[in-house]
Amino acid sequence: MDEYGQKYEQTVNPEPVSMKEWLITLLILMIPIVNLIMPFVWAFGGGSNPSKSNFFKAQIIVILIGIVLWFLFVGSLVGSMMNSYYL
Repeated sequence: MDEYGQKYEQTVNPEPVSMKEWLITLLILMIPIVNLIMPFVWAFGGGSNPSKSNFFKAQIIVILIGIVLWFLFVGSLVGSMMNSYYL
């Protein structure tokens, strides 16, 4: 406690993800179907390292942005083809 009666929490920084663990992670992501499920498990599961969890949360966000951009691009292509078809 300090002089104002406030308690300070001592936080322990988690250990960084080792090279071996990243290699195992990448090998797991090479397996079809499993690579669709495991990023969600590592991002939201709670049992993984916080840095690994944050990485996969960011990866999911980037993938979702890519999917939205792909739909916009394909939609604009289809729209322009339909527009030129009727002219």
